[in-house]
Amino acid sequence: MKIIFYSIVFVILGSIITSCDKDDINHQNDFEKSVNAWLDFKEKSNNSYEYVVQGTSWTGLRWETTIQVAEGTTIQRHFKYTSTEGLTADIPEEELEWTENGSGINSRTNTIAAQALTLDEIYEKAKKEWLIDRKNTKTFFEAENDGLISSCGYVENGCMDDCFVGISLKNIR
Repeated sequence: MKIIFYSIVFVILGSIITSCDKDDINHQNDFEKSVNAWLDFKEKSNNSYEYVVQGTSWTGLRWETTIQVAEGTTIQRHFKYTSTEGLTADIPEEELEWTENGSGINSRTNTIAAQALTLDEIYEKAKKEWLIDRKNTKTFFEAENDGLISSCGYVENGCMDDCFVGISLKNIR
């Protein structure tokens, strides 16, 4: 009798755990399709690729961060402003464009540059941070890079300027 009771308890707990997991993120179906596209791309590319994160500000400021990954390890982060409209004049020239390699990657901390992450890490952040169901937010997910993630994040309702929390990928190759 105890075996039947414990079996029923495990089935119920398993159902609750798996159903909660799927309901806790927005855009679940699109996200899962994109994860599958990522796993295919990862295998075909030997987990070596480059992607560009783009950023903008309501002031007109624009920037890009290019991340290179070789066999699952980030090997370079390159940052540059693509439009300096709205940028304060006292920014040193060496801060307008720079490159980090090897152990120096992510060493600059006071920057608007995207953190150097692998796509595995980006998909994990999407699932655990950017797409979770929240009150008073609008959540976004797009996969316009041949099925791979292109935009993922959220904006709090009522926020007016530079409110997007997440990532916007210009391309992945």
